Amino acid sequence: MMIYQERIKAVIFDWAGTVIDYGCFAPMHAFIQTFEEAGVPITIREARIPMGLLKWDHIQAILEMERVKGAWIEAFGTQAVKEDIDRLYVRFEAILMETLKTYTDPIPGALETVELLRDAGLAIGSTTGYTSGMMAVIVPEAKRKGYSPDCMIASDEVRAGRPYPYMIFQNLVELGIFPPKSVIKVGDTVSDIHEGRNAGVWTVAIILGSSELGLTQAEVENLHHDELAERMNQTRLTFERAGADYIIGSITQLPLVIEELERSGLERGMR
Repeated sequence: MMIYQERIKAVIFDWAGTVIDYGCFAPMHAFIQTFEEAGVPITIREARIPMGLLKWDHIQAILEMERVKGAWIEAFGTQAVKEDIDRLYVRFEAILMETLKTYTDPIPGALETVELLRDAGLAIGSTTGYTSGMMAVIVPEAKRKGYSPDCMIASDEVRAGRPYPYMIFQNLVELGIFPPKSVIKVGDTVSDIHEGRNAGVWTVAIILGSSELGLTQAEVENLHHDELAERMNQTRLTFERAGADYIIGSITQLPLVIEELERSGLERGMR
């Protein structure tokens, strides 16, 4: 019988809002501009709710929101169909590709945390709602700024993106990691948590820098303590409802989560 050492062997990070692009603003701005140009403006919150999905799926999810669906019908006389989503996606991708390079700065504490994990012998994987074409822009810039995971799987490189677990499964294959309970998925959106749960790995949600919190670093630093605490609490509740195993304020707290998991023998019930 095979016996596995009870330790975490790999951490699979999301990209924007988790390791780079504080607040996950690159796609949010592109979604808002795309719908504005199409004649059906959307709110920041509407743009963020499906964050983490494959971007075509993200546009479809926005169009299925009751308010947006009603506004689209009012503007065009009928519900949006696949051809509309295709057209919106083409424009979204063009807008996003123009700005991606400027949204690749590491989130404070991310590089140091990844270095600690690597020093401890952990593999570093990654999944994303971006396509491989988008990642072709992001990866070299992130590497130049100090971040380069051992494995990177984009949403269009598997049968289906989030919330399906295939990107995580492919990471485990390429990294040679088993069993799933020795792996942590770290992200900043509900779809990240669903992806990890569907893969049977541990899930850790990060609040500060996340798309779910939706604040710039300057806004976080300048908000009154009570207002920031309330917003962080609301984000925590969202992640709790999504089923996250652990919820941390900052990426720098991740090593503490790993220590707790390893003390528990990687058994459920610890939080």
